[in-house]
Parts: sequence; C-alpha cells; structure tokens
Amino acid sequence: MDICLITGSGGLIGSEAAEFFSGSFDKVIGIDNDMRAYFFGEGASTSWNVARLGENLKNYEHFSIDIRDFDKLEKLFSEYGTDIKLVLHTAAQPSHDWAAKEPFTDFTVNANGTLNMLEAAKRHCPDAVFIFTSTNKVYGDTPNLLPLVELETRWEIDSSHPYFERGIDETMSIDSSKHSIFGASKVAADVMVQEYGRYFGMKTAVFRGGCLTGPNHSGAQLHGFLSYLVKCAVTDTPYTIFGYKGKQVRDNIHSYDMINAFSHFYKAPRSGVVYNMGGSRHSCCSMLEAIAMLEKLTGRPFRHSYTEDNRSGDHIWWISDVSKFKNDYPEWEYTFGIERIITDIYRTMLERGTA
Repeated sequence: MDICLITGSGGLIGSEAAEFFSGSFDKVIGIDNDMRAYFFGEGASTSWNVARLGENLKNYEHFSIDIRDFDKLEKLFSEYGTDIKLVLHTAAQPSHDWAAKEPFTDFTVNANGTLNMLEAAKRHCPDAVFIFTSTNKVYGDTPNLLPLVELETRWEIDSSHPYFERGIDETMSIDSSKHSIFGASKVAADVMVQEYGRYFGMKTAVFRGGCLTGPNHSGAQLHGFLSYLVKCAVTDTPYTIFGYKGKQVRDNIHSYDMINAFSHFYKAPRSGVVYNMGGSRHSCCSMLEAIAMLEKLTGRPFRHSYTEDNRSGDHIWWISDVSKFKNDYPEWEYTFGIERIITDIYRTMLERGTA
C-alpha cells in the first residue's frame, strides 16, 4: 500500500494536497486538530474543509492529532510504517503577529512539531519523501534593505538590480535580520528539515513560500492576505491596510501550482534541498492593485482604512525567484496568474455562500 500523510490537512495547502494525491495513492492520511481556530477564531476554523475532504475523498482518513504530541504521532507512523511514501508537513502557526503573543506555543508548534515529524519519519519510513512548507519570513526583513523605488501603485526594486528580472533567490542570507518570533521558529524548522536530509540522507525538501493562496484558504486578518482581502470584498467588511501606503508587493501562488511542484519533487526527490516558491513575476501584485481588481469584480468600492503602522518584520517587496526549482524540474509550469487566482477565490466564496 502507498500512503500519503499530510499534516495541516484542513488548511489551504494540506487540503489541496489531499485532493491532488488521492488519485495516485492508495490512502491519504490527514492530521489536523484545527488549531487555526485557536489562533484566529472560529471564523478561521478548518473544520468545514476537513468535513469536505471526508465527504469527497473515499480513501481519506483523518486524525485529530496535535503535532506537538510525539507519542501519538509515533503510534500512527508505526502503524503504517514503510507504506508511508510521502510526508507533506504543512501544519504550522503561520502568523508573525500572533506569535509575539504566545511565543512558546508558536515555537513548539513550528519547531518542535517539525522535529517530531522528522523523527517519526526517520524511525518508521526513512525512505519516504519529506516535504516541508517553510516561508519567505526566514529571510527576516533583509528584503527591505533592497534598493526599492516607489511607483504609483506599488513598490518596485530598482531595474538595475539582479533581482529585478526574476526576484529573490535562495542565496539571500537568513542572518542578521529581524525575523519576527514566527520567522525565527520557522527558521529552526527549516534548518532541521535540511539537516535530516544532509545528515541522515533522507529525501527532504524545504519550500520557502511567498503568499500561498487559493479558494480553500480560511483567511483571517492575521494570516491569508489575499483570501481575507477577497472575503472582505464579498461580505463588504472594512479592511485595514498596515503601512507602506498599501503599495507592498507580494507574489501569490495558487495552491494547485504549489502542490504540483511537490508532485514533481516526489517523483524525482533530492536530499536537503531548499527552493523559493511563489508566484514570481508571473503572478504578483501590490495591495492597492489587488483592491482595484476586486472593485472591478464586485462592481463596488472596496471599504478600507489605512494605518501607518506596518507589521513588524513585514516585507515591503517580495517576489520569489523560482528558477532553481524550474532548473531541477523543467516540466513544471504555472497554471494560474494573479487575476485568475483572485477570480477563483471570489467565485468559490460566492458559490459556497459563505466566506
């Protein structure tokens, strides 16, 4: 039996992965204890998504396990052993604002939880492919030191800079910068995943995501920028822009394109590799540009306010250079651009009748 095991299976990337891999694996095991509701409130609960997976995927089995509980994880891993061929670790505390309130919770979920997953895999399915969703926040606020130019609707990097054409690559230092508490806990997890690949020879990969998004995201004010923005547009809820004149730039990658990248890695894995993965120049926008797209979709003004206080450690401009991954896996291509992503999220929210 071939098993795909996914943590955070009720979340955006986890649920997309469960659907994607259900057709190519005999069994998909999901681990999710809905801590997102604890982090961000009931409006961000993933319970609806877990229920949807159970209804739609006949080979999906769900376990409400806290990844900080090694004994329960090991019991599950020992039950299925080497039948586990792919481990997708997407569970996390994902907000740098929230992490500052409960640093112990943030670190034990992100760092200790990742170590628990790695060790359980090493003991019971050491030949499995292990993929970890990291974040561009591991680079801290170093990107804010780049030579940025203010344009009418966005910040942009100076056209003479090497990052202008493709974006930021994996050679950027993660040292000597302000990461936020969340960024620091993800650095610990990120490096540990690399180490289990290099030290123990496991097939591990770190994907440092830009803005991961899609219609199955339970967006909240503190996490899930594009999903929450669309949610506010659908429900006509006021939105607050934090700093940088609303011109901060993000590259947005649709969850399907992210999981498709995982699939390419699974078929031809390496050990201890790191990839920046986001929308790159193919799919990026500023907050003001995203708002303009939503106003066009909804046919009404987007209600928002502005505060000069930017979020601590937040990036002014981030575009991922994905050329390292594309060089290793040249058959992978994007299927979603920014306008299609926003439209997909918007239409899905309308169809669900709830945001």
